[in-house]
Amino acid sequence: MVQSVELLLDAPLDTAVRDEWTRLLDAGLHSQGRVRSESNRPHVTLFVAHALPDELEDALRATITVRRITLRLGGVVIFGGRYATLARTVVPSIELLELQARVFEVLSECPGIPAHIRPGEWTPHVTLARRVPAARIGTAVLAAQMPERQLTGSSAGVRRWDGEAKREWLLT
Repeated sequence: MVQSVELLLDAPLDTAVRDEWTRLLDAGLHSQGRVRSESNRPHVTLFVAHALPDELEDALRATITVRRITLRLGGVVIFGGRYATLARTVVPSIELLELQARVFEVLSECPGIPAHIRPGEWTPHVTLARRVPAARIGTAVLAAQMPERQLTGSSAGVRRWDGEAKREWLLT
């Protein structure tokens, strides 16, 4: 099961992404908004693996030296093929890239790290919808478009997500 380290969004960015989730649902698509769990929130995944040993958590906390990072959401990106993941890119800043690289360095020996999470391969993004059928991608992109609105804010902390136990906790 997945274990991850995730950067949370401040309230205005969180609301903007949730608005996109709602517009996708209104268009008849399965957005992240259909997940009703309290822990379901917009985030940027910094690291993911099959397991994250508890003994690395103190080192992980120590490497997260910034509490807030300025974040700017960019255009819509599509990952996958027949069934795609629709996401909003996060414009990579030096601060964001450095944070992700430090987190990766601490956790680099964890089992089951996908290649796309390695520094230099990582694409920062906020997921809008998963399993979008290829025939509905155009509809999804149109539904996700933000009205004339600035999508700049900041991070609001870093959390750990344990997909097996279905629980989260803040690291910062």
